Amino acid sequence: MARSAGNTRLKAARQHAGYASQQALADAMTAAAPMLGIRNMQVSARQIRRWESANPPWPRNDHQRLLVHLLQLPIEELGFTSPWSEAKAEGSPARATASVPYMPANSGGSALPLPHANVAVQPATAGSDFAAINAAYRRLYFTVQPAQLHPAVSEHTRLGTQLLAETTGVPRRILAAALAESLLLVGRIEFFDLRQEADADATYVRALQAAGEADDPLMGSAILAHAAFIPGWDGDREKAAERMRAARTYARRGQPSAEFLAWLDAVEAECETLCGYPREALRLINHAEAVLAEAGDEASPEWFNWFSPVRLAAFKGNTQLKAGQPAQAKETLLGVLDVIGAESGKQRSVVLGDLAAAAVAQKAPEEACAYAEQALNQLATAWYATGMDRVSEVRRSLQPWADTDCVRRLDDRLYGWEATLSALRR
Repeated sequence: MARSAGNTRLKAARQHAGYASQQALADAMTAAAPMLGIRNMQVSARQIRRWESANPPWPRNDHQRLLVHLLQLPIEELGFTSPWSEAKAEGSPARATASVPYMPANSGGSALPLPHANVAVQPATAGSDFAAINAAYRRLYFTVQPAQLHPAVSEHTRLGTQLLAETTGVPRRILAAALAESLLLVGRIEFFDLRQEADADATYVRALQAAGEADDPLMGSAILAHAAFIPGWDGDREKAAERMRAARTYARRGQPSAEFLAWLDAVEAECETLCGYPREALRLINHAEAVLAEAGDEASPEWFNWFSPVRLAAFKGNTQLKAGQPAQAKETLLGVLDVIGAESGKQRSVVLGDLAAAAVAQKAPEEACAYAEQALNQLATAWYATGMDRVSEVRRSLQPWADTDCVRRLDDRLYGWEATLSALRR
């Protein structure tokens, strides 16, 4: 008899909120109770364990208030079933499937629950069929405009969520794993391409819930590491580090390739850089390089297509730049530019932006403007908000040379009619 995974929704929400253990959430609930006007409240790890079991009891009202306050999700989306819902279900036909509310195209799936199934309505191939569509979207991400791709992939996640209500057993686990990947892609588009940080954070919660349904620790690790970017880019080092610890814990439970482990180092390095610790970031990147140098023949998951030794070098160049090493950064980034493929247009815009920043640091405004214009040319082909952020940062740093011809020419590109309207629409 298969072991039940328990209440994966609550567990995923707890870990996403930064509470690595059941005791940590219990302590947080106890500490938050007085702030909500709840007196004499002591929550134990045993209580959390009961809620994360396969058949969690319906929480008391005060407990519900605390859970919603700390995890920022409605109680119904934390894996609990109300007594009145159970009573209603007793009179329902056994074949009935869960109702999934309509998801607007721009919500990224963040409003959807993960329904349970009573009877398998879909064929055993439903999960693999859904995953096959994922493979196409995975490739299209690098070339299709994010404003066009986002609604399509979001609608795909809505389909996957509905199918979960009609799938059981092994096909359900396959489907849940594919749904987690699809939601991760939505979150990546929202964060890196569209700069919708709040939407991305909510989407990553849903992705982690789906990975929990599938019991896929490597996918869970990838989702948590992506979620670490959000506080990292906001300068919240403690929260980013907490999410990275969770990501590394999940990775240990799976069979991570050397490439996957090096990527975790690279993610943490970027967070450290953005939080003002570039020296620690360089240490992590050096460790990632050593991990890749000692790599064996182990294969990464098929969905892990966003990282390579070249991408690690791009991380390194940006970190060297932030560490006050513009000459070394330029050398590293030029090496990346020489080998980066045509399919990596989004990454190319970032590298060009970093080369422009290195030129500014070396007080070479004409060279900086030339690289910035090349980045704009690339962004006109494949929009990437992260790349545009790099160009915008470069332009701000060029203000001492604002009256030169090269900077004025760059301004004409940045603030032309088409570019300005595109920026406002996005």
